Amino acid sequence: MTDTAPAATADKNRKRIVSLDQFRGYTVAGMFLVNYMGFFILCPVVLKHHNTYCSYADTIMPHFLFAVGFAYRLTFGRRIQTQGAVSAYLRVVRRLLGLVLVSLIIYRVSPVAKSWSELQSIGVWGAIADPLKRNWFQTLMHIAVTSLWITPVIRARASVRIVYMLFSAAAHVVLSYYFYFTWVNSPPNGIDGGPLGFLTWTIPAIIGTLACDWVVEAEGLPRIKPILFWSCVLMLSGWIISCGTRLYDVPAIDQSMAGNQDLKLAIHPVIPTEAQFKAKEGEPFSAYLAEPPFVKPPEQDQRKWNYWMMSQRAGTLSYLVFSAGLSLFVYLLFHLACDRGNLNIPLFRTLGTNALAAYILHDLVMESIKPFATKDAPWWYAWGSFLLFFWITWLIVRHLEKNQIHLKL
Repeated sequence: MTDTAPAATADKNRKRIVSLDQFRGYTVAGMFLVNYMGFFILCPVVLKHHNTYCSYADTIMPHFLFAVGFAYRLTFGRRIQTQGAVSAYLRVVRRLLGLVLVSLIIYRVSPVAKSWSELQSIGVWGAIADPLKRNWFQTLMHIAVTSLWITPVIRARASVRIVYMLFSAAAHVVLSYYFYFTWVNSPPNGIDGGPLGFLTWTIPAIIGTLACDWVVEAEGLPRIKPILFWSCVLMLSGWIISCGTRLYDVPAIDQSMAGNQDLKLAIHPVIPTEAQFKAKEGEPFSAYLAEPPFVKPPEQDQRKWNYWMMSQRAGTLSYLVFSAGLSLFVYLLFHLACDRGNLNIPLFRTLGTNALAAYILHDLVMESIKPFATKDAPWWYAWGSFLLFFWITWLIVRHLEKNQIHLKL
């Protein structure tokens, strides 16, 4: 394997990339917004998570994976230079396994049994099956598992990483065809793609590593047009892939299924049947085009759930391809504003340089404030409590920053 990790001078390597800190800080702030306000009925739809299309809330986690891939490529290259390959690999695996352990502790599980005899009767698998599918596989666990998954190619040249990304995406499609899409959408429903979500979370992570190459390895400043071009290609490709969802419009599928309004999932959710293709024949071109991202699709009585829709719950291909392109585009804006300009927002700096602490603390602060809020609270109370939550969380993270305390694994 060719070692083409970013190699720059020692001084340059030690210098933080302002745009990455600012991008990550923006992402943490966005997480605060959607995680807190999504609780309220009056919350705008675009700020809530959805299972059938991509909202603003659904763009936050791909941003995290993009930043993880970027930082992983950068720091691992530095560690190889200072510690050697064997020591660097052992260290990063230990750290990622540590993050797995932290995830198991943070993402709490409700009691799985009411008595010792019941716990014995359900056995080990019965006890961990539901948490493994739902509770434990949230953001931090996905970051840890995805990072472990891409570790074999983190030092490889760009072409190898891209092939690995395509292989991972293809594996997700195949497994979804055989069982996974239906399984992750069956009670108890999976979260953020479920245990095999790392296969498609690899997409924004690998795109992040490529962005690292463009920014760090460029002589002088990287060219903007290629980065802008590929971000647009990815976003357009994600939307084009999502157009497959139109084959699951109710009039275009088996009539026995169409008559069952309570059936949420399509019978053949990954590979459409020949009848579905024939049913679309003769329809105008617009009948083949999916709604653009951020636009709500029809309900299940008009279109059955399928693999080609943008779904964070299922970690579908269209969702992660589009989101990876969006992450690249948003990062490009921060690169222009911060690395080429002088933008350095203190709020984003504080949150971005201590993201793990901010992530853990924000959940604790929410649990302290939300008992005093109700889902039907008026707008002034909901937004006022959000500002209180945001301020308290920022205050603690800022205190950590002032004392040069940064939570890392």
